[in-house]
Amino acid sequence: MNQEQWNAMDNYLTSRLLPQDAALDAALEASAAAGLPSINVAPNQGKLLHLLAKLRGARRILEVGTLGAYSTIWLARALPPDGRLISLEANPGNAEVARANVQRAGLSGVVSIVIGAAAQTLDKFVTDGVEPFDMIFLDADKKNYPDYLRLSVQLSRPGTLIVGDNVIRAGRIADAANTDPDVIGLHEFFRLLAMNPRLDSTAIQTVGSKGWDGFSMTLVSS
Repeated sequence: MNQEQWNAMDNYLTSRLLPQDAALDAALEASAAAGLPSINVAPNQGKLLHLLAKLRGARRILEVGTLGAYSTIWLARALPPDGRLISLEANPGNAEVARANVQRAGLSGVVSIVIGAAAQTLDKFVTDGVEPFDMIFLDADKKNYPDYLRLSVQLSRPGTLIVGDNVIRAGRIADAANTDPDVIGLHEFFRLLAMNPRLDSTAIQTVGSKGWDGFSMTLVSS
């Protein structure tokens, strides 16, 4: 198998199961025009996040890493009328593009984008006693995933679903001697997932239009 075949399969699945969506297409186009990197989730992955949020019955969602708000839109659409999504973005330029994409999708009343270093924002949420979240999506710099996980658990309740994106890194995490800061961060992230008795976790590797990667899923049990 190769990247061309993975792309063809993602295109097949998307064309059969996901109808054309003007707001999502516009979000990708606006992000590309603004020079944002094309590291958003694939359409079928976005739909997976959407379905997970619906299955969880999420009323409050936290996203760490907004980029152009492509996954934000998928997640926000799964919320009930009184639901809220808070997305954290370190780059003000990205946040500006994201807010325009969210507004175009008609979700400005549902989504709040907070600018700043995610770990500092999360720590402030903990200190301020922010209401726990039902679902948390980690999709930011991998070297800081351990900090994001520690703080996310403090912002969770029993039954909270924590999804970590891009945790396979083309198989590099299987190399214990790898010195890439992102890989080192993910090694610690997996160690924390495994050692915390409150967390029930698994991870899946995937191939597709975004290459060879994968995600983790964690249920907070207590």
